[in-house]
Amino acid sequence: MSKKIFSGVQPTGNLHLGNYLGAIKNFVDLQKDKDNSCIYCVVDLHAITVKQDPKILKKNIRETTASFLASGLNSSKSIIFNQSKVPSHAEGSWLLSCVARMGWLNRMTQFKEKAGHDKEKASVGLYIYPVLMAADILLYDATHVPVGEDQKQHLELTRDIAQKFNTDFNCSDFLKIPEPLIQKDFSRIMSLRDGTKKMSKSDPSDQSRINITDTKDQIVNKIRKAKTDSKPLSENVSDLEGRPELKNLLGIFSSLQNQDLDVSTKEFAGKNFSELKEKLAEVLVEKIHPISNEINKLLKDYKYIDKILLEGSIKAEKISKKKVSEIKTKIGF
Repeated sequence: MSKKIFSGVQPTGNLHLGNYLGAIKNFVDLQKDKDNSCIYCVVDLHAITVKQDPKILKKNIRETTASFLASGLNSSKSIIFNQSKVPSHAEGSWLLSCVARMGWLNRMTQFKEKAGHDKEKASVGLYIYPVLMAADILLYDATHVPVGEDQKQHLELTRDIAQKFNTDFNCSDFLKIPEPLIQKDFSRIMSLRDGTKKMSKSDPSDQSRINITDTKDQIVNKIRKAKTDSKPLSENVSDLEGRPELKNLLGIFSSLQNQDLDVSTKEFAGKNFSELKEKLAEVLVEKIHPISNEINKLLKDYKYIDKILLEGSIKAEKISKKKVSEIKTKIGF
């Protein structure tokens, strides 16, 4: 069955292995299915919910786009654009914010986490950005959205907004109700220094993550120094629950090899951590280093990247502008 797919990545800079395996690799896999219609967005409007340095933001938009292209996304097969170039996103967000309810937004756990203890100092944008995310999806009649654990709640909000709009304006199935696309057997990528924490660019230790732009030597050294425990490698997946670092390394290996965690666990059963690390570093260099090289090449040609984004934004605006016009007609404008 054909799917209309929409997803986005924030241009926060310094994309890492978690971003690649959790999102971009999946984008490329979805693009390979000829029946899928894919739209991938650099969500720069989301990025400004917290203060940004303008020069760094512009650099990060291009770097994220370069990461898309270097990983295998093809602008002739998928629409690739940045959100701020398509005015319909902001306009659609306002229209849908008048349908969304305060109680729904108050339940968003990610706002509570990002705003911290002093919510009064958080931007209004950070509070209402799930509505902008809903507009991103609904303006393209997306049927499926690739999501991680931290975005499931926002997709539920998108579904709620769509259902309420359809009910309020008596237009059943006008705004499509999107379904989540969750990767099967995907292990969440955790820190190399602490298997209980998510891999993150905000971690002060660069040793905690594999950056997509890391050199071969950096990749090998980081895996060699990754935290482990003193027990022999397990042969059953059930034994991994109390061993977060082992589970993480095997999960990374499984995701890169496109195989079940159970298969990887049996492959290394009874072996030393050094053998697992050596093999994992080898696979990472094989998969990630070519992407790193291509990113560096693309970043030397800003005009090409900007051209891709401009062409994508023209295609995206044509689709989303039509939907905004239809929404305004339903409302009574």
